[in-house]
Amino acid sequence: MEDKFNLIKEFLQEMSISIIKEDTAEELVVVEDEENGIKNMVIDCEAPIVVLEQMIMKVPDNTGIFYKRLLQLNRELVHGAFVLDAEEQFIIFRDTLQLENLDRNELEGSIHALTLALSEYGAELLEYV
Repeated sequence: MEDKFNLIKEFLQEMSISIIKEDTAEELVVVEDEENGIKNMVIDCEAPIVVLEQMIMKVPDNTGIFYKRLLQLNRELVHGAFVLDAEEQFIIFRDTLQLENLDRNELEGSIHALTLALSEYGAELLEYV
């Protein structure tokens, strides 16, 4: 699986996405591309998948309408989804991809889906804070 982990790192370098932390034992990197809204995105190789997670925001106090809107936004996303963390404190963008046949276009598409979601819906999400 280390070969796939190294391949993901190569793809990230080709895309000019900075690896700011790396845990080779866990096959996990933390990346950023602040110009495109990516900050502390975790990319974790968990065979047979790779998991991408980017914290978006704290959960607002009034969640009823907010959660409904997140579900509506999930329908519009190209890849991934807005999800709630286990402690119900943060909204995270999360996507999973098959590791076995992963190519650069697929990884890039998933990352760009987050960038697109933030550019289209970021201001709206912040209104709930």
